[in-house]
Amino acid sequence: MNKKYGGFIALIVAMAMILSYSIAPIRAGVGSAMDTMLGPLAEMMPFYILIIILSAITGLYSSIIQKYTIDYERMTEVQEKMKVFQREFREAQLSGDEKKIKKVDAKRDRVMKEQLELSQQQFTPMAYILIITVPIFFWLLFRLGVTPDATVTLPFFGPHTLSDAVLGPVPAWILWYMICSLSISQVVRKALNIGGI
Repeated sequence: MNKKYGGFIALIVAMAMILSYSIAPIRAGVGSAMDTMLGPLAEMMPFYILIIILSAITGLYSSIIQKYTIDYERMTEVQEKMKVFQREFREAQLSGDEKKIKKVDAKRDRVMKEQLELSQQQFTPMAYILIITVPIFFWLLFRLGVTPDATVTLPFFGPHTLSDAVLGPVPAWILWYMICSLSISQVVRKALNIGGI
């Protein structure tokens, strides 16, 4: 696939996955289908433990996908170039030297193009990650309808049912999922020697 269009296609896929969240029949259908695979696991353990397992899987595959789809060396190189450019641009503006400003302006297009390419590179792993993560979220929503009394004890927030709103409108299950996923993915990223996002 042409790299130029790969990021665009990945963006379309990612947006379609996100939009599907707002369509109740799709959410329910995918959640119900996933329940045939994950439902038996939910009967074997507390729901909050199952969320830990699913978030660990999410952290693992998202880190692996990012490792093999993002060029972290190139990312670091472009970020360094951007820092140098911003410093030169500031210095040129402060000096008021028209010749220096024109020289920096000529460099701007090249640096901005590299920055855009770097941003587009982020869409491909995001699309792959969402293709796997969104069905898991649909199943968790489906399962919460089946087990509305499931509880979890959150750091700083104490015990709550998983559907309680605990951080503004954010329900306890999403907060718990995020805490587990971020914690586990940091360990995985360190183990795989993956750079920052």
